[in-house]
Amino acid sequence: MEGINLAAMLGGIGLFLLGMTMMTDGLKLALGPSLARLLHAWTATRLRGLLFGIFSTALVQSSTAITVATIGFVNAGLLPLGQSLWVFFGANVGTTFTGWLVAVIGFKLKIEAAALPLIGIGVLLRLSGQETRRGAVGNAIGGFGVLFLGIGFLQQAFASGGSGLDLSSLSGHGVWSVLAFVLAGIVLTVVMQASAAVLAIVLTLAEAGVLPMNEAAAAVIGANIGTTATALLAAIGGTPNARRAAAAHVMFNLLTGVVALLMLPVLLTLIGMLREALELGAQPAVSLALFHTLFNLLGVLLMWPLTNWLADFLLGRFRTQEEEIGRPHFIDRNVGSVPSLAVDALHREVSRLGNIVLDMARRRSTPDGDGPSAWPRVNPFPPLSRAILDFVTEVNRHPMPQDTAHNLATLLRVHRYYDTCHELSAELGRIHTTLPQLPASELIEEGQALARQAVGLLEQVDPLLPGHGLPDADSLGNFELAYYALKAKLLEAGAAGNIGIEQMDEVMSGFSALRRLVEQAHKAATMLGTLDAVAGSEPVSQPAT
Repeated sequence: MEGINLAAMLGGIGLFLLGMTMMTDGLKLALGPSLARLLHAWTATRLRGLLFGIFSTALVQSSTAITVATIGFVNAGLLPLGQSLWVFFGANVGTTFTGWLVAVIGFKLKIEAAALPLIGIGVLLRLSGQETRRGAVGNAIGGFGVLFLGIGFLQQAFASGGSGLDLSSLSGHGVWSVLAFVLAGIVLTVVMQASAAVLAIVLTLAEAGVLPMNEAAAAVIGANIGTTATALLAAIGGTPNARRAAAAHVMFNLLTGVVALLMLPVLLTLIGMLREALELGAQPAVSLALFHTLFNLLGVLLMWPLTNWLADFLLGRFRTQEEEIGRPHFIDRNVGSVPSLAVDALHREVSRLGNIVLDMARRRSTPDGDGPSAWPRVNPFPPLSRAILDFVTEVNRHPMPQDTAHNLATLLRVHRYYDTCHELSAELGRIHTTLPQLPASELIEEGQALARQAVGLLEQVDPLLPGHGLPDADSLGNFELAYYALKAKLLEAGAAGNIGIEQMDEVMSGFSALRRLVEQAHKAATMLGTLDAVAGSEPVSQPAT
């Protein structure tokens, strides 16, 4: 590689990667809470989700950060997978901003004049405000400067115009040359784990006249495809939604890359026309940045009519047992058109919902259980709860007799009780984590005994367990007395300094949630009992496992 400054090239790549990391980390810290709020507000439609993915990724320079936040919302049941796909596609388009950053700013400015002041300002902000938003912004500004410095070293590495880099053996072989550069882009991206750095190298080589336009474009396509390796690695051992997101990312990039390869001559001609129409100049780097953006937008257009099919396809893959439990077993659009049948089906589905949430509460209340580490990562309650509410909305569109409407309203109240039980079950982890750490063994034993009482009551009111029914007044009264006795002893121990105040608050909060949960489950069982008496039959199903 005579004529190429190898040290400058390696240093340039290293500085570029370091600058990207600093800039991304700084912006994520500075904008993290805002991004979560915007994600929740900006995903109501596919177009808004797409725009959010584009602009948020361009802002934080990390499609991974946006993808992870989106997966979190999907896992929490706050965002359907179909809508989240548009955020993922937009994030792919947003990554093209890096190419424009390099092409329009990196090759236009005097590097030292731009980079060194930015690094100095960034370091000053970082030193004057560590662990604050100002420090995070300083980290991002400093990273911006380091990134420019890396581009400067890459330019120096190929300052000779690339006379020492003979690529003629790869060029001039038609389709084979194009495929060779696609493969080179894929391999470099997989090895470096950073498509932005590969893109910077390709833009620098093209600007230096080393790579012809069609082969540089092929390398850009390869870099785009190579990013899927990171998604696949991240999906290993991830949640089902993380694996679905990775699959969507792979399918989008592969489809986009294949179509861009097949249409390469057409796209290059179109880019020439756009460059002249927009008066962007004849710089190869600008043409490549435009090409990168254009073929990713083409991918979005290709996916527009396919997204619903893709969402359904992905939802059928990577399923866990919890997700299968979370699917409706008795309700659908067909039965919803006949209100009398719909109420019976809804009765059975709400009973399943109760079994799911009470099974979850019993696992979390059992004092000698495995604790939070063994609880399922995927919660089946939110999707089934949402499906029930959607079903009720569908049934309400049809006329129905008064008694059917009354039963429907009763089941909706039962759903609300179980929804409250689900919210309270999230607090039960305090019992598992804090109760065993109390220094007073008698408090631990009383707490465990109270938890066992609660588990027994929850088993009794579970609508799908054999022999279910309403607990007698003595059982409920004894539970209440035991709860208040434990509460009084905890307060006494905390006031006397025998246990820490924070420990006292944690244990009391956990048992308070457990007491309210038993109360809500009892109300649900009472309401369901009135419907059982009317129907004269029991719902038929299997309890959750």
